[in-house]
Amino acid sequence: MNVLDLAGVGVRLGDAEVLHGATCTLDARTIAVIGDNGSGKSTLARLAGGLVTATEGRIRVLGLDPAREPARLRRRVCVVFSNPDAQIIMPTVAEDVAFSLRSQKLPRAETARRVDAALERFGLAELADRSAHDLSGGQKQLLALCGAFVRRPELVIADEPTAALDARNARRIADHLFAAVDTRLLLVTHDLGLARRCESAVHVAGGTIVDAGAPEEVIAAYEDTLRC
Repeated sequence: MNVLDLAGVGVRLGDAEVLHGATCTLDARTIAVIGDNGSGKSTLARLAGGLVTATEGRIRVLGLDPAREPARLRRRVCVVFSNPDAQIIMPTVAEDVAFSLRSQKLPRAETARRVDAALERFGLAELADRSAHDLSGGQKQLLALCGAFVRRPELVIADEPTAALDARNARRIADHLFAAVDTRLLLVTHDLGLARRCESAVHVAGGTIVDAGAPEEVIAAYEDTLRC
């Protein structure tokens, strides 16, 4: 099953056309989305996550139509943003992770087991009872990832997850994303080093997809545009 199928997809937000004629088929486990600011990268990510709706064309995410099957899409896909404060809801670290499981209606013991395992995995176990809003920037982004992965999604869409972090924390976040071998990753990033770690890459420019394929080739073509 393909991660993403787009055929002539367009998105209008108010009077602005932010995507148009976007067409591609993506089936790699890890996919980088690159391009300049304002090119439409984040809109593509939000489209794949069901957060904005296509106004034209056809889109399928993991075989699902986001507009017609939003509940099924939410069960299988998680979105992580560059600003973790937008995703932290509950007072403590452990409560925030548990909140991510609320829709699954698990037995209390199973919820506690999965939360404990996720906190350990992301190095947050010792911070379980800490105020989630008092964490450092890197810890908050780890918490956002923890809240996403505790749900065991098939696809994580990460929109510039390392943009506001120092090099050490950016590396930690990236390593967690790429270590999740049972989860597919759609990574929007300006960090071409991270993009090169992906199995496939997409270049978005001028509100459409202009290139897709092997990362080295797509990135090399994108870098050529930067020299102009």
